Amino acid sequence: MPFLSRRLRAALLATASATLVAATLPAPVPLGIGDPLFPYLGNPGYDVLAYDIGLSYRGRNSEPLDAVTTIDARTTEPLDRINLDFTRGTVRSVDVNGLRADFAAEDEDLVIEPPGRLPAGVPLRITVRHTSDPSGERDSGGWVRTADGLVMANQADAGHRVFPGNDHPADKAYFTFRVTAPQELTVVANGERTGQVRHGDRTTWTYRTGHPMATELAQVSIGRSTVVERTGPHRLPVRDVVPAADRERLEPWLKKTPGQLEWMEQQVGRYPFENYGVLVADTETGFELETQTLSLFERRLFTDGGYPEWYVDSVMVHELAHQWFGDSVSPRTWSDLWLNEGHASWYEARYAEEHAGKPLERRMREAYTRSDAWRAEGGPPARPAAPAPGEKISLFRPVVYDGSALVLYALRQEIGEGAFGRLERLWVRKHRDSNAATADFTTLASRVAGRDLTAFFDGWLYGKKTPPMPGHPDWTGATPRGER
Repeated sequence: MPFLSRRLRAALLATASATLVAATLPAPVPLGIGDPLFPYLGNPGYDVLAYDIGLSYRGRNSEPLDAVTTIDARTTEPLDRINLDFTRGTVRSVDVNGLRADFAAEDEDLVIEPPGRLPAGVPLRITVRHTSDPSGERDSGGWVRTADGLVMANQADAGHRVFPGNDHPADKAYFTFRVTAPQELTVVANGERTGQVRHGDRTTWTYRTGHPMATELAQVSIGRSTVVERTGPHRLPVRDVVPAADRERLEPWLKKTPGQLEWMEQQVGRYPFENYGVLVADTETGFELETQTLSLFERRLFTDGGYPEWYVDSVMVHELAHQWFGDSVSPRTWSDLWLNEGHASWYEARYAEEHAGKPLERRMREAYTRSDAWRAEGGPPARPAAPAPGEKISLFRPVVYDGSALVLYALRQEIGEGAFGRLERLWVRKHRDSNAATADFTTLASRVAGRDLTAFFDGWLYGKKTPPMPGHPDWTGATPRGER
C-alpha cells in the first residue's frame, strides 16, 4: 500500500463511514408536519430562520429562472436527512454547512443527505442551486405569468413550486430576495428595497423583509411596471406597483389606500409591517391575494368597469385586513384558515357598511340562511373538509369567508361590541409576527369576556348545524319571506 498522509487517510475513513451510514439508512421518503389538510406540507426536525433567494430572469416568462436558495435554520432534533418542500425545478447541487451533500427528489420533497448526522440545536445552512420553472399549469399556483413578466401566488401550498423551503405557515422566517432581470424591467418584492445595481444590460434588485413571513406570502413581481410612492398614517411608506401603461388610469383607486389603512388602524391598531402597497398584475387568476406588504390584484378588477366602486373598495380592504389577520398573525395549521378569511370578510363587510351604506346585519342574515348548506358542503368553520385531490384551491369555500364572518358577528352579539373590540386589538397585538391557533382565539375571547365561552364556540366553530343567533331568535336557515 503506498504511503498515505494522515489527512488523506482520515478523509478516506470518513468517506467509508459515510458510505456505511448511507447504506443503512432507509430509502428517502416525503415527510410532513402532519397538518390535517396538507399532511405532507412542511418538514420536521428544523426551524428556518431566514431565506436568501437569488433569481435570474432572462426576459421570457415561459423559461426557467436560474436560482440559488440559501436557508439558515437550526435543527430541533437529530437529523440523518433533511427534507425540503420543492417541485417544478431542476436541482443542480446542494451544500450543507459548506459541504457538498447528496440529494434525491421524492414526490414534492427534496431529500438531502448531509455529510454526517446532525445533532439537535445546531446551526444549519443549506444552499440549493436550482431552476425555478414558471411554465406549469396556470391555476396550480407558484409563478403566475403576466402580460409582461411574472408574479407569485403561493397560497396555500405553492411556495415550493418556486423555491425549496419549509412550505408551511407554521415556520415563518425572514426573507431576502436578489433578483437579476433585464434593465428595462422593474422588480419589486416583499419588504424594503436595499439594493439596485446595474451591470451591463441587466440590473440586480435586492429586497429584505423587516418581519418574519410565511412562505405562502412571498411575492416577487417582474415586469414593465411603475412604482407609485406616497405615505400613509404615521408616515408609513406606501408603494403601489402597477403596469406602466395604466399608471394614470389606476390612480383613483391607488389613492384610496392611505384612507383604508387609517380606517383599519382605527379598528385594530397600528399597521404591523414596514410598508404596504397594491400590486396590480395584468393576468387572470380568479382571486386576489394578501402577499405580505404587497397585496396582489388582477388588473381587470380596477379596469373593466363591471364592478361597483363600493365592491372594489371592500375587496381592497379585505386584502389589507389580511396584513393583520393571516400575515402578521399566521395560522398554526390550515384548519385555522377561518381566522384569516373570517376576519378579512368581517372588516370588508364593516367597511362596506360604513362607507357605502351596505348593512352588515343584512349581509349576516343572508349568510345565516346559507350557513347550514355551507357547513354541509365544506365542513364547519374550524374543521374544514380536506380539498379534493388536484383541487387544493377548493379549500377556500364560502364557509371560511362569510360563514366565518358570521361566527365573529355571533361572538359580538354574545359578548358585546366593547368586549369584541378589545378582543380584536389584543389578538393582533399578542400574536404579532407569530402563529396562533383556534384554541388561542377562543381562550383569549373567554378571558376578555370574563366567562367561559367553550359551549358557544363548540357550536359555532365545530357544529354541523348553525346555532341560534344571539339577539336574533327569529333568524332561521330558510330565506326570509319577501327577500327572495
